Amino acid sequence: MTSEADEAAAAAGERGRLRLLQLTALTSTCDRFAIAPLLVVIGLDLGAPLAAVAVVASAYFLAYGLMQPVWGWVSDRIGRVRVMRVSLLGAALAGAASVLAPNLLVLGVARTVAGACFAALIPATLVYVGDMWPAPVRQRPLADVLTASSLGTAVATAGAGGLADLIGWRAVPAATGIAAGALWLALRRLPEPDREAAATRNPLRSIATVLRHPWALVVLALVLVEGVIVLGVLTYLAPAVQALGASTAVAGLVAAAFGVGALAWSRVVRRLVGRWSATALAAVGAGMLVAAWAVPSVAVTVPTVVVAGLLLGGSWAFLHTTLQGWITEVVPRERATAVALFAALLFLGGSAGTAAVAPLADAGAFGTAFRLAFAVSVPLALAAVLARRRYGGGPGSAPATE
Repeated sequence: MTSEADEAAAAAGERGRLRLLQLTALTSTCDRFAIAPLLVVIGLDLGAPLAAVAVVASAYFLAYGLMQPVWGWVSDRIGRVRVMRVSLLGAALAGAASVLAPNLLVLGVARTVAGACFAALIPATLVYVGDMWPAPVRQRPLADVLTASSLGTAVATAGAGGLADLIGWRAVPAATGIAAGALWLALRRLPEPDREAAATRNPLRSIATVLRHPWALVVLALVLVEGVIVLGVLTYLAPAVQALGASTAVAGLVAAAFGVGALAWSRVVRRLVGRWSATALAAVGAGMLVAAWAVPSVAVTVPTVVVAGLLLGGSWAFLHTTLQGWITEVVPRERATAVALFAALLFLGGSAGTAAVAPLADAGAFGTAFRLAFAVSVPLALAAVLARRRYGGGPGSAPATE
């Protein structure tokens, strides 16, 4: 009986840790994706063109990407949980500054700081899973964290538009700032993984070790391009709908199709892990990515944007989670650094994509932007599937070749 009680208590503790990680990932994703439905309304409120407001989103992604290796290095030295708590406190303060911002410059600085702080959370949760869960079952808690992140995407895009229409756009950073403050307190209960070996490593040596690994370079290159055509171009789904005459709330609901799709398909992925090979999962996601941008390339309408969002969500659940799991296994001794570089390049790609599409969006040429995304998605899809097939194995397994 005592053994059964101990096992039940351990299982409850594991579920509790996973819930805190999911809430942390959800809050980070909410803040990151909330900006898209607000671009137009912020510009109207602060008297700035869409291209100028898009710079704020691009700066957020840039800070988010650049801070990934920094937070990874810091987490090796002070601990995963402590890093999450420090970054949450900074994010809460940046949220307050965003609420009070009198002009676009101050808002841009506040959102850049918020991006730099929220940057710590998703990688820290992934590395925490890698530290605390064994490889054979690791993909499932990773999928659970992805599910929470996907839910955050849907809540952010749909909720941000609704809040902006009902209360004003400043209510959005207020909400994520308050949530960050609450999590700063809640994460005191999260146990810290052992980090003694990692704490002695030289960060530059760790980065060099990862970058010398050919398969790590492949995964990092793939996720960089994925960032450009998924996170970067995704930013303009809501403005594309607003350009058709839709309200901010409607545009947010349409853009939420990405989060809804990712959330729904991530449940499917969770059931398929262990049954399908990683190559098969990547192939499904790659096909969805190509189809996602093919649809609005034909015509930009509310239905085609909704379909694009749903398919992009499916690609995120199938392809991105495969890349995510892949990076945790290619250089296991430098997992924290590899995950940090992965996230850095994902969001640097997102920043580059957002900035590159801004002139087209400002001119209302959304169809052209989506056609460019489609053109890039085809070689990316082929490269991702062929590379994963060449690598071989499945989540947590050894590569077929080195």
